Amino acid sequence: MNYWLFKSEPDVYGIDHLAAEPQQQCRWDGIRNYQARNFLRDKVQAGDQVLFYHSSCPRPGVAGIMEVVKAAYPDPAQFDLESDYFDPKATQDKPQWYAVDVKLRKKFARHLPLSALKAHPDLKDMMLFRQGRLSVVPVTMAEWQTIESMVKG
Repeated sequence: MNYWLFKSEPDVYGIDHLAAEPQQQCRWDGIRNYQARNFLRDKVQAGDQVLFYHSSCPRPGVAGIMEVVKAAYPDPAQFDLESDYFDPKATQDKPQWYAVDVKLRKKFARHLPLSALKAHPDLKDMMLFRQGRLSVVPVTMAEWQTIESMVKG
């Protein structure tokens, strides 16, 4: 099992949106960065645990935990002419972009703010801080355990 952090803007799709979905499950799509795509396509697997991170908002931070319930498959939005995520270079034979399905496991009563993550010495090397623009980033087991303890504490 691997650990990840997936970012989403809460006004576009936040943890409350996921909590309201049937079975609290959805397709995590719209990834349009090649490095993030490669993580989704090549590394993210069913059973992996994911931190749901609210980004590009007044108080960014971790809002809850999800689980990957379906590994990577071609993102259907890339083929949809009406979608903001349409890609004219993508074909059914050579898809460019991938999605996974996730299920909500836990919504935090209070999100864990970015400032608290940055202040914790055990999290100083998180990829989140080194490559902040990526919407899908790996999290080490030690980082995951630190974040879990911060949420409980």
